[in-house]
Amino acid sequence: MGLSGMLVSFGASLTEPANRAALAFRAALEREGWDGVAESSTSLASVYLRFEPLALSHGALRAKLGALLATRDWYAAPLPEGRRLWRIPTAYGGENGPQLEEAAARAGMTGAQAIADLAAAQVRVLTIGFGPGQPYLGSLPPAWDMPRQSALTAKVPQGALVVAIRQFVLFSAPNPTGWRHVGRCAFRCFRPEADDPFPLRPGDEARFVAVSAKEMENMRAAGVDGASAEALA
Repeated sequence: MGLSGMLVSFGASLTEPANRAALAFRAALEREGWDGVAESSTSLASVYLRFEPLALSHGALRAKLGALLATRDWYAAPLPEGRRLWRIPTAYGGENGPQLEEAAARAGMTGAQAIADLAAAQVRVLTIGFGPGQPYLGSLPPAWDMPRQSALTAKVPQGALVVAIRQFVLFSAPNPTGWRHVGRCAFRCFRPEADDPFPLRPGDEARFVAVSAKEMENMRAAGVDGASAEALA
């Protein structure tokens, strides 16, 4: 990946084992703490390393990566320690999720069934990307394996929960999107004033618990998000 980057890919597309491997391998890299590696990050199925080529050559880094890859079956590796389960209040449908009914119809459900199904799903933060602190979460049940829209929605608000291709995305800022907007949260994915500006980390899990539009309005007015987090074993 250019002069100072290296990519380790565990699959051509997202699968649970490929994502698991990427998360576990990146955690192992962080523990290794190799001199010359400036930082690492994960995508849906890959690990990216940025390194200092004057301190660590491409050949030397490739050899070290190959040796670490050979130490275990990364597709069956345990997920990293320190993961958390988040419960995030979400208002589905109506003004908070104007495309819920459309998405529900595509999934073969009523609006009420769709809310129950989405609120019951426990999903993993697969990666962070597109916007600061913005998570891609999955995988949702098979009924939600639907394509993105052919046209863009001009803008969804901060906190919008959108769905496509068996994933949620929780928007950290107002943006256009090709995903279907099904709900909204008061939870902020990007907190520039905090010591840790990105509360969600790859490997965390989340449930988007259904609340009423009035409850969501009250939370937003009070400046609270109602979210909770607990350690995962």
